[in-house]
Amino acid sequence: MTKEQFLSKLDASLNKLPSQEKQDILQDFEEHFAMGLAEGKTEEQIAESLGSPAQIAKDLIATYHVEKVEATATTANIFRAVWAVIGLGFFNLVIVLGPFIALVALIVAGWTVAGAFIVSPLLVIINTVMYPEIFQFFDLFFSIGLTGLGLFIAIGMYFATRAVTSGFVRYLKFNVRVVKGGMKDA
Repeated sequence: MTKEQFLSKLDASLNKLPSQEKQDILQDFEEHFAMGLAEGKTEEQIAESLGSPAQIAKDLIATYHVEKVEATATTANIFRAVWAVIGLGFFNLVIVLGPFIALVALIVAGWTVAGAFIVSPLLVIINTVMYPEIFQFFDLFFSIGLTGLGLFIAIGMYFATRAVTSGFVRYLKFNVRVVKGGMKDA
């Protein structure tokens, strides 16, 4: 594969990155080819030593999205990073997606419980308006207690969500390093 073919395939594979980021990467690979040619290597040898442009692009896209999550950990950025890391290999479908789904389910369940406990007095009031004959003070006081517990759970879920998010970002970075390291040894 010639330099132009390699860079063309790499350029096409990097279409998910911003244009400035893509241009910087292509310039780096052009410099790599220039250094290789200065050492007396052919374009084909340099392209072969670099590997597949498609796989290089997958690695770079995954790294870009993981770094973007580190800068701003929004839900959309996290999902993009997870998807990019899964794209590195089929094995990652199980290794990344499974824990991600489990953690998201736990976080959603925790926030749902906190929300339900917090609004429980409102539900008791609505129930009392609809069926006044079944009102009991115990229900009202119990729901007020649940509100306090719900507030504590919400505070805990805030910190748990932040911890799980940062831990999962570290896990994604580790996974990208393992995949890249595994490819260098192959």
